Amino acid sequence: MAKKAHTASGVPITDELIDKLTAKAEVGYDVEETIRRRGGRPAIGSAAASVESVRLEPELREALAQRAEHDHETTSSVIRKALREYLKVA
Repeated sequence: MAKKAHTASGVPITDELIDKLTAKAEVGYDVEETIRRRGGRPAIGSAAASVESVRLEPELREALAQRAEHDHETTSSVIRKALREYLKVA
């Protein structure tokens, strides 16, 4: 038996749903509204953030994970705090 398809939010894709979405698309979308509502991660500084890749040995990675869990933070947050303190920047 074939598995039924679902949307990303878990709604089953039915003929009725396809008809509804088709009708909505044929009317058209407000591009400005779509751009205005665009999601994404919130800003964490004064400009767009960059992603830096570092290699961590297993012991350091485990210590980082434990600290993040202890502080109820993400590992990225712990790394940023440690760098700010080490580099003496706000």
